[in-house]
Amino acid sequence: MKRSGPLLTLLAGLLVGLFMLSLNATTGEKSTSSYVKPPSSGNPSPSTKASPGTPPARTSAPANPSPARTPVPGGVYTGRTDDDSSAVAITVRDDKAIAYVCDGHNIESWLQGDVKDDGSLRLTGKGGASLDGKVKGTKEIRGTAHVGSGSYAFTIGRTNKSSGLYRANSTVAGARIEGGWIVLPDGEQVGILKRDGKPSPAPEIDPETGAVTVDGQQLTARPVTP
Repeated sequence: MKRSGPLLTLLAGLLVGLFMLSLNATTGEKSTSSYVKPPSSGNPSPSTKASPGTPPARTSAPANPSPARTPVPGGVYTGRTDDDSSAVAITVRDDKAIAYVCDGHNIESWLQGDVKDDGSLRLTGKGGASLDGKVKGTKEIRGTAHVGSGSYAFTIGRTNKSSGLYRANSTVAGARIEGGWIVLPDGEQVGILKRDGKPSPAPEIDPETGAVTVDGQQLTARPVTP
């Protein structure tokens, strides 16, 4: 009976050893299948990769703002042509203009048209007459008038109240009267009076009132505005 003690101790040790081996077998070899390899930095992720054939997004350029319009100073511009053969008057109001070109004898033309945002103007009249010009600064207009077969370059300045452009239309002694006058800053007057379409030098007017006497009858020439 005394030998059973060591045997029991040996059996107990064997049981403990078997238990530890079975515990290591179940816990010592843990699966690593849950490890996920991070995507390479050189390859885009599926959510950010562009589809084949899709053009890159474009950003629209901001629209250029429209240039501000520079108002052309209104008023009447008068002066003589560069060759001193004729006189030119242009009345400007807002974006409209009326002009009169006259040599004081038998050549004249009334023209009208628009003034553009940049101060340029192109006016047209009867018989193919035209006038091209441009406002320079605030005090003058430079350009060229084409009347009949002649071309007349000019540089004219803004006038004061006593000078300007005048026109009269009436009937005197059964004749149709049409008159045009340019009063220059120095007081000189250049104009043509037509009786039933026949031109002749116009009589002088009073620039303050526009009064003029034609064949013994007093008429009133009025300032011309667009």
